[in-house]
Amino acid sequence: MSLIARLRAYAAEALGVGTHETVDDTHLAATALLVHVARVDGILAASESERLSRLVQGHYADGPEAARALIARATAMDSETRDVASLVEMIPHEANKAERQALLTMAWSVAAADGRVDEFEEALVERLGRLLGFDEGAIASARRTGQQQAGLA
Repeated sequence: MSLIARLRAYAAEALGVGTHETVDDTHLAATALLVHVARVDGILAASESERLSRLVQGHYADGPEAARALIARATAMDSETRDVASLVEMIPHEANKAERQALLTMAWSVAAADGRVDEFEEALVERLGRLLGFDEGAIASARRTGQQQAGLA
């Protein structure tokens, strides 16, 4: 977690301020990771874009307009980010295992939304799983679930 994110989290906990910003930053980073997965193979298929929108709306945004705005911000953030690890650093270390597992499953679901997972998507999401602190078994489990949600498995 970056120093700024730690300071925000501390202020939120100690003073009861800034909690919305911290959550927004976490959701923005998570959405940027999903955008990165959708675009890693160089083709943003309509099915990937639709899946991304549904997942963001269901997990990080209140309604389709908020989801579009969050995805737009996340796309800009992804374009400015050099490495997926820096996006993962924006996810608070305090995020529980279930939240991190849900993000990993969503990443597999986005990767599989176009009917296949290519080698770039596979390598990226497996790396994402390791960066989120999961072993090979948990990554494989998230893959199965994500692909089933996307209708691939």
